[in-house]
Amino acid sequence: MPAAAPLDSVGLTVDLALAGLTVGSAAALSGIGLVVCHRATGVLNLAQGAQAMLVAYLLRDLVVERHWPVWPALAFCLLLVAPALGVLLDVLVYRPLQRRGAGTAETMVAGLGVFVLLIGVAVLVWGTAPLSGAPSPFGAAPIVLPGGHTLRPDTVAQLAAILVLALTVAATTRFTRFGLRLRAVVDDRRLARLAGVDADRVSAAGWAFGSFTAGLVGVALAPYLLLDPYGLPLLVMETMAVAVAARLRSIPVAVATGLGLGIAQAELTRLRPAGQLLPLVQAVQANLFVVALLAAALLAGPRITGGSGDRAPLTARGPAGGGPAARAVCLVLLLLPLGFRDNDLRSALLVPALALVLLSIVVVTGYGGQISLGQAGYAGLGALGTALLMSGRIPFVPALPAVPALLFAVLATAPLGLLTGWPAIRRRGLALALVTFAVGTAMSRFVFQQPYATTGLTLDRPAFLAGDRAFYLAELLLLGLGLVVVRGLHRGRLGRALTAMRDHEPGAVAAGVNVPGLKLFAFVAGAALAALGGGLMGLAGRAFDPASFDPVRGLLWFAAVVVAGADSALGAVLAAALLIGLDAGTVAGVSAVAVGLLAAAIGRLPGGLAGVAARLTRRRPAEPPAALPPGRLTPAGRRARALITARRAAAETPERLP
Repeated sequence: MPAAAPLDSVGLTVDLALAGLTVGSAAALSGIGLVVCHRATGVLNLAQGAQAMLVAYLLRDLVVERHWPVWPALAFCLLLVAPALGVLLDVLVYRPLQRRGAGTAETMVAGLGVFVLLIGVAVLVWGTAPLSGAPSPFGAAPIVLPGGHTLRPDTVAQLAAILVLALTVAATTRFTRFGLRLRAVVDDRRLARLAGVDADRVSAAGWAFGSFTAGLVGVALAPYLLLDPYGLPLLVMETMAVAVAARLRSIPVAVATGLGLGIAQAELTRLRPAGQLLPLVQAVQANLFVVALLAAALLAGPRITGGSGDRAPLTARGPAGGGPAARAVCLVLLLLPLGFRDNDLRSALLVPALALVLLSIVVVTGYGGQISLGQAGYAGLGALGTALLMSGRIPFVPALPAVPALLFAVLATAPLGLLTGWPAIRRRGLALALVTFAVGTAMSRFVFQQPYATTGLTLDRPAFLAGDRAFYLAELLLLGLGLVVVRGLHRGRLGRALTAMRDHEPGAVAAGVNVPGLKLFAFVAGAALAALGGGLMGLAGRAFDPASFDPVRGLLWFAAVVVAGADSALGAVLAAALLIGLDAGTVAGVSAVAVGLLAAAIGRLPGGLAGVAARLTRRRPAEPPAALPPGRLTPAGRRARALITARRAAAETPERLP
C-alpha cells in the first residue's frame, strides 16, 4: 500500500499533462501563426483572436444550423474562408499602410480596428448569447495509451498539425526560392523590391498563413468552450504570450512555450491550499496565460517592435479642442437626453461617464503619445472601489456614502496608474501596448471576475441624486470639470512639454523635458479620470458589472478615441455619445462595426475624424483678382500672388505623420 501513492501521483501527473496538451497545442498553433505572419509582414496580428472566433462561429453555423457534413464544412472554413480573409485584410488594410511607411502605432490601431470590426459582425449575425455545440471533427472517443492513460483525438490532430506546420515553415524558409524572398522582404522591404521581389505577394502569403492558423486555433478551442463574441477572442489574445516569449521570431520557442504553459496550467489544478489562498491559486491556474503575457511583455522590454519602428503619434496637426461647430454638436448631444423618457434617459446615463473614461485615453495617448490599452481596468477599479467603500468591505473603514466613496476611490486608483506608467518609461509603441493590455486583462481576471472581491456589494445613489435626471445633471457637471482639467493639461508649459514628448521624445529630452516624470504624470492623471468615469458607470447602473470593464471593451474604447481624434477632448465626448447611442438606438454590435471600419481605415484618416474636420474647415487664402493680368501687377501684387500660390500648394499637400 505505501508504494501505491507514488504510482497514483505519477499517473495523475501524466493524465494532467496529457489534458494540458489540448490548450497548449492550440496556443502553440497560435504562436506559429503570429510568428510567421510577423516575419513575413512585420506586423503583429492583433486581430488573430477575432479571426479565430469568426471561423469557429462559421463552422458551427454550417454544421449545426445548416446541416453541412463536418469535413466539407471544415475544409471550406480553413482552406477557403480563413486564407481569403487574411489576403483581404492585407490588400484593404495593411498594404496601404506599408506602402506609405506608416509607423507601429497606426498599424496597431488598424489591427485593433479589424479586431473590433469582426467582433461587431459576429454580434450582428449571431448575437451576444453564448452558443454551445461547436463540432469536433474527430469525435469525442478518447485514444487509450499504454498504462491506461487517454488522449483526445483532436489533441493528437493538433500536435500533428504543429509538427507539420513547423517543419513546412522551416523547409520553406531555408530551402526554397520563396524562403529566400521572404528573408529579403523581412530584412529590407524596399531593397527587396529593387531586386525584383514581389513584396506584396510575400505579405499576402504571410497573411493567408496567419489567418489559416487563426482558424485552426478557433476550431481547436471551440468544442471546449461556449462560443462568445467577446470571450473567445480575448482567450486567443492571451495566447499572444507564446509569440512574445519567442521574440516574434523563433517557432521552436513558441511551440515549447505554448505546450509548456498548457501543461503547467493543468498541473496547477493539483494545488488546493486551505484558507484564503485557494481563490488566488485557482485564479492563477485559470489565467496562467495572462500572467505569462504580462511577464513576457515586461521581460521583452523595448525589443518587441513593429516593422516600421515605434513612432507613436496618432494625432493631426490642428487645434485639439475642436471648433465652434464641434462644441455646439457636443452640447446638443449632451443636453438632448434631458428631454428623454425614463427608459431612454437611463441608457443615456452612461454617456457622460464613458466620456470621462475616453478622456483618460486622450490624456495618455493623444497628449502624452503613450499607447495604453488598459484604461478599462482603471475604470473598473474606480467602480469596484466605490462599491467596496459603500459596502464597508475595506478593513478598518466604515461604510461611506456615495459621494465620499467615489472621491476616495478615485484618489486610491490614481497612484495605481504607475502600474502602466512605470513600464512606459523604457517602452513605447507595441511593447508598451502589450504591457498595458496585459495589466488591464490581469485586473479583469484577478479582481473583477473573482467572487471574493465582487460579492455583496452596494452601489446606491444618494437621496438627492436618486432620480435619473438629477444624476445625469451631476454627471454633466463632473464631465464639464473633467473637460476643464483636460483643457488645462493641453495648455501652458505643461501642455508644450507633453506635446514635445509626444512628437519627438529624444528631442524633448534634449530640450530638458523630464520625460520619465511626464509619462508617470500622464498615466496617473489618466487613471484618475478613468476611475471617475468607471465609478459613475457603476452608480448609473446601481451595480458593479464586470462585463462593463472587459478588456475587449477597452480595445473598443481605445479605437473609438483614435477614430474620433486622439488629441481631441470633444472627440472623446462625441465618441461616447455615438458608442452608447448607436447600440441603444439600433442593435448591439452596430457601434463596434462602425468604429472597426473607421479604425481599419485609419491610414487614410490621419488624425481621425478630428483631423479630417480640421483639414476640411481650414480657411483657404483668397484668389488674386482675375481681371488683372500678370504683367500689370505691381511688385507688391506679384509678391502677394506668389505667397498665395505657395500657401495653396502647401494646403493641398497631404499631411504626413511625423
